[in-house]
Amino acid sequence: MPHAAVAEASTASSSSGITYTISELAREFDLTTRAIRFYEDCGLLSPQRAGRNRIYTARDRTRLKLTLRGKRLGLTLSEVKELVDMYESPRDTQPQLKKFLTVLAVHRQQLEQQMADLHVTLDEVRQHEKEAKRLLNSSSQD
Repeated sequence: MPHAAVAEASTASSSSGITYTISELAREFDLTTRAIRFYEDCGLLSPQRAGRNRIYTARDRTRLKLTLRGKRLGLTLSEVKELVDMYESPRDTQPQLKKFLTVLAVHRQQLEQQMADLHVTLDEVRQHEKEAKRLLNSSSQD
């Protein structure tokens, strides 16, 4: 997300005049309009209004794209928001990259622990399968 996100965010903010409806974004990203409104409520998106209609800019589209990317990485929405907000700021990117690396390291550790737990569980399942097959074989021989 780091360098690509910076480039995407700055490209999106400099894009002029491109707008999207909530239905267009929902269709493009295979989301419900309710999910997009939820991201808006979380402060990840801030569409303009034309009466009751939401008007999303290229910036909103990029933020939505980065939000979904962050979710795929296992980040919480608050972590996504913090990172996306950091990448939109004109500040030095070093602290942003360090924060991103810290968040990724924590999530990698969590995923590795989950994988280890899954391996233990799979071993237990295999053991129970083996025992059940042994019992079936011994009872069918009786």
